[in-house]
Formats: sequence, structure tokens, C-alpha cells
Amino acid sequence: MNDDDIQQRRVDALKALVGKYKTKAEFARKYGIEPSYVSQLLGGHRGFGEKSARNMEEKLGLPPNYLDQGQGGAQGDYAIGNVKPAYEPPTTRKAPVISHVQAGGWSEAIDIFAPGYAERWEPVPETACPNAFWLEVRGDSMTAPAGLSIPEGYLVLVEPGVQEENGSLVVAKLDDENEATFKKLVIDGPNKYLKPLNPDYRTITINGNCRIVGTVTEVKMKLR
Repeated sequence: MNDDDIQQRRVDALKALVGKYKTKAEFARKYGIEPSYVSQLLGGHRGFGEKSARNMEEKLGLPPNYLDQGQGGAQGDYAIGNVKPAYEPPTTRKAPVISHVQAGGWSEAIDIFAPGYAERWEPVPETACPNAFWLEVRGDSMTAPAGLSIPEGYLVLVEPGVQEENGSLVVAKLDDENEATFKKLVIDGPNKYLKPLNPDYRTITINGNCRIVGTVTEVKMKLR
């Protein structure tokens, strides 16, 4: 089977899954996918390569290579003997774990399924905004000696659609930095600051030199 045949199988399988919803937009909202991306795949205007297929399966909570079975495979889960149980859409959404460099340009990102955008996905609440993402904490600037502390290696869920306020933990992109930074937002009258939880690090004054990428709404530790 050549690559064109496999890509067509993936399109057919995706059509079968999307067909379980009233509209493509409803399907896309359910799993936090850009509706335009779904339309491009189904219309053949975008290639449905190996990495895109595996990312889509991860996003939808499907087994690896599930989409390669085509429309017939999408009618059920794994084939066991001659029995194929009816497919039930998963209820757990997932969001990508991205790098600090990717986070810096996230608000401009249109296609989160672009090759290389994310090799890893983690569950998020159903209420999370469609373009939410996970960011792994690096360094010890948010490690505090007392009170709230978020050490290196923790995952933070960033939601660009949640309005930040005084005391919010935020991911911000400084104009003179290539990467995003994770800090506490402090608003004091007309003044705003990005404050690390670790007192050994300096507080950054916001004076038009940065933009808020998103608000952190959840923190978790990944042991494995």
C-alpha cells in the first residue's frame, strides 16, 4: 500500500469519527482542535502524514495506528476475533506539552498539529480552553522556601483564554527574550510586575516590554 492510500485511509477514518457529531466545529471544540485544521484534512488540502496521524490519535485518545485502518477500523476499537465493539468517543481531552520557545509564540499558533509541535500530550479538564497547553517548569525561580512552591519538573497548565489578575501565575513573553517565562503577576495600582516565588531572583517590571501568553490554572507533578 502506497503513502497516498494510507493517507486516504486516515481521512476516511477521521470522517467517520467527525460524522458522530452534528458539525465539524462541534467535533473540533470537543477535543480542542482548530476547526480549520479538521476541514483541511478532510478536504485533502493538507497532507495526513505519519506524525500528524499519531498526534491526532493521541489527541482523540485513540490507539496508535488506529486511523490507518480507514473508515472500517473507525467503526470500532481493536478487532478481537470477529467482534468489533462500537466506538465510544473518549471523554478525556488532552493538551500538548510544549517547549518554552513554542510557548512564546503560542498565541500566534494556528496549527497545533504541525510536525514537531508536541511529542507528548497530557489530560486536561473538559472546561479547559481549546488552545490550552502544558509547560514543564525549568529552573528554581518558582521554588519558594515557604508557602506556594512550584519546583523544576512540575507541569503547569496554561490557558490563554483565562484573564489574568493580581496574584495570578502566568506565562509571559518578554520582548528581548526568545523564550517564555513563568512567574507570578503582581499588580500595584498602575504598575505591574512579574515576580518569582524564589526570593533569590529579581522581580521584573512590566513596562510594555512583554505580553501575557496565558494564565496557569493547574499544577501537577509527573513522576513517570
